[in-house]
Amino acid sequence: MTTPSPTTPPLWLRIIRFPLTRLIVLGGALFALMAISGGFMEQLKGDTLTSIAVVAGMVAAAIAVYVAYARLIEGRPSDEFALAGAAREWGAGLVVGAGLYTACVAILMALGIYRIEGFNPWTFLIPALAFALHSGVFEELLFRGVLFRSVEDLFGSWISLIVSSAVFGLMHLVNPAATLTGAIFISVEAGLLLAAAYMLTRRLWLSIGFHMAWNYTQSAVFSGIVSGSVADPGLIRPIISGPDLLTGGSFGLESSVIAFALCTATGITLLVMAVRRGRIVPPPWARGG
Repeated sequence: MTTPSPTTPPLWLRIIRFPLTRLIVLGGALFALMAISGGFMEQLKGDTLTSIAVVAGMVAAAIAVYVAYARLIEGRPSDEFALAGAAREWGAGLVVGAGLYTACVAILMALGIYRIEGFNPWTFLIPALAFALHSGVFEELLFRGVLFRSVEDLFGSWISLIVSSAVFGLMHLVNPAATLTGAIFISVEAGLLLAAAYMLTRRLWLSIGFHMAWNYTQSAVFSGIVSGSVADPGLIRPIISGPDLLTGGSFGLESSVIAFALCTATGITLLVMAVRRGRIVPPPWARGG
């Protein structure tokens, strides 16, 4: 009779640590918290500071749930939120996200498509903070922290990159002014960029910073439509007139060839860096040992 190795976890523990279980349990918990946070934002739309405070609290709760699941259920340190280098990576993400969107607008301005009509008071910069925090943290927790990592454990980095990017883009089809073109563009440009940011660092700070800054700059500064949903006025009052291929139409700039080119190129650069640094996880059947 064969005696199980003393280092082999019991069956029940292996079940709850299985990537699909993580996807369902942890993903479901985080999705519920995101829905609650979104509900609070809608209810508190006229109370900006309270909305920001509530969203910050919900984000803190979500991160706590993620960290607790990693330590108590998976039995591992939550390296995705390691504090060493966190400020540097998050700051770099903010700079890249804001810089990429500003570059897109600069090209539109050079083409005469985006013209500045005037400016709103600086207080118009505040309301978008809640949405940027909400979308930047919750979506990265779900799509990179849970979905990408779970599929990667099962099938390796390359399949996970394809799956997580496709799901991330298609989820935007639920937005009020969503288009299939916009969803496909986001799958490639943003799905690749955000996943590559995680693969390169194996932490979530860089992708969270990029995600927050892109959405915030788009809405709060340039008054752009965010992924077919948020279209609130920001600091700049623009006149945008041009073909949807360049402006993104009702979906926003993510659905333009300009954003597609710049973000995809950045994503490929990060992916190449991840490959060179040996950050690609092979599928289980190709792993040694």
